[in-house]
Amino acid sequence: MSTTRSKVPMSQKIAFGVGMFANQMFPAILGIFMVVLVQDLGFPGWMWGLIFFAPRIFDSLTDPIMGFISDNTKSKWGRRRQYVFIGGIIMGIAYIFMWKLYKENSLEYNFWYFFLWSLVFYLGLTIFSVPYVAMGYEMTDDFHERTSIMAVSQWIGQWAWVIAPWFWVIMYDPDWFPSAEVATRELAIWVGVSCALCAIVPAIFIKSESTLDKDYEPLNVANIGGSLQKIGQSFVEAFKLKPFRKLCIATFLIFNAFNTVAGLTFFVIVYKLFNGDPAASGVWVTLFGCLGALGTTFIVIPIVAKLAVVYGKKKAFLICQSISIIGYFMLYFLFIPGKPWMYVIALPFFSFGIGSLFTIMMSMTGDILDMDELNSGQRREGVFGAIYWWMVKVGFAIAGGLSGAIIAFVGFNPELATVDQQGAVDGLHAFFCFFPMAGTILAILVMQGYDITEEKANATRAALDKRKGLEH
Repeated sequence: MSTTRSKVPMSQKIAFGVGMFANQMFPAILGIFMVVLVQDLGFPGWMWGLIFFAPRIFDSLTDPIMGFISDNTKSKWGRRRQYVFIGGIIMGIAYIFMWKLYKENSLEYNFWYFFLWSLVFYLGLTIFSVPYVAMGYEMTDDFHERTSIMAVSQWIGQWAWVIAPWFWVIMYDPDWFPSAEVATRELAIWVGVSCALCAIVPAIFIKSESTLDKDYEPLNVANIGGSLQKIGQSFVEAFKLKPFRKLCIATFLIFNAFNTVAGLTFFVIVYKLFNGDPAASGVWVTLFGCLGALGTTFIVIPIVAKLAVVYGKKKAFLICQSISIIGYFMLYFLFIPGKPWMYVIALPFFSFGIGSLFTIMMSMTGDILDMDELNSGQRREGVFGAIYWWMVKVGFAIAGGLSGAIIAFVGFNPELATVDQQGAVDGLHAFFCFFPMAGTILAILVMQGYDITEEKANATRAALDKRKGLEH
């Protein structure tokens, strides 16, 4: 049994989960809207690649700084809430303005306008997401309750991936909008406002203690050099913790491999199943993402939460990732031309990979934070959260480049029908199934040595409680 702290009320878990919906909806919709830059506004490949890569790298660089600031903030509102609120507002406003693009403007103007507003958006995302994730780690010190909090938040957040694919249908349906260019301008307002409101829910409803009397590092201009040095030290110290290092590497492998081939989904479905005819593919591209997210929501997350309680977090991770390997293998045989419904059979298995990843890993991070506190005497949720999500974001940026490299490697040409490039289409299909399978297998091997059990976590918690009792 866990040593301290009663269960978190469901209302608090839901409030945290509403923030997760915003955290996942913004990037989900952004990935769909960005197709308009090339398809409708004529951005060449290098512009699209720079817009895809540079802001995400900027985001990953600002994350650890925000983590340090959040961890050391003295305020009557605590360390996180004010940043979550401000970041959510900035994201919503920036998202609306970054899509005020018009075809009649010059290509250069549209490029720089979008690029600069995207930097503002990602700055808002950093200000919001780093303290938000840390807020989740702070909600409880109970071993199993951490999994419950992350399961609820991921369940709510997954609805973003259920909803987002349907924007393809809305944007390109002339009964809704005259063009996708017009659609993004108008839909961005709805997305920006609604997601900003969801983002600030945790800041309003999740309780936090005043930190005015805490002995934190001073946050001022004179101390910025020392602060940056301490950020570097925190990175080194965090990666010295073997369990955390394994967590980051395994997440990088699974998430990076998955997102590398996620960008190929449209091409694999249209060219493998429908001979390169997008019109004939109907809603099957949309359904792949939508049904996969529904499988995660109603099958994977409840199962992984139960497995974590019965078998422990590490075994739950290994079981779920092994099931996903079966799913990837099935997809190789169930992409049958003219029979798109066959791939649906594999989706429940396939969904166990990404669907279980963050529920388990974010729960494990909470346990590692206790170990770090025992070693360092500090609670560094912000820094550890920033490092973990830095791995995710850098992996996401790399995945975009790898997607293009795979297309070039197999010699795929979207202007040709399948019959004229069958080998290239088969190559894309093989990468689509076996590349994430390889990443998952490597991640399973990495996690074999993860050694934080419930007993070890509770012993750490008991030692911390004893230390705090002596201090008081």
